[in-house]
Amino acid sequence: SKFSVVFSKVSTGSYKRQVYEVPSGKQLVDQAVIDRITWATWTSVLGDEVIGIWSRHAEKADVNCACVSHSGINLVTGDDFGMVKLFDFPCPEKFVRTCFCMVTATSTVHIMVLSCFSRRLMIEIFSSLNL
Repeated sequence: SKFSVVFSKVSTGSYKRQVYEVPSGKQLVDQAVIDRITWATWTSVLGDEVIGIWSRHAEKADVNCACVSHSGINLVTGDDFGMVKLFDFPCPEKFVRTCFCMVTATSTVHIMVLSCFSRRLMIEIFSSLNL
């Protein structure tokens, strides 16, 4: 199906979410309208939907990537400590426990959910090793 309006969400260096109309580039500032948007994909570490990914002692830059499964029920995050964590999505409650966690090399981790079947995720991990 075709969409009458397409939106793109970006996260700024000052940890703010901004939404723009595509292709006009006009910024959408009406929060009520933004709240009604159903996103086709989710790769942001910011927003009410992902508050639970942040641990009690995490700094803003610690969790640097996220990806929601195609089914929209799981969220995988990667962080500066080489941790890959699986959460239910959305996770709007603070400090939720992760469903699954694995450690990669000590590096910055970037991830992408390739497919999701129940709790069996196939993920691709992009690691920028700090050797």
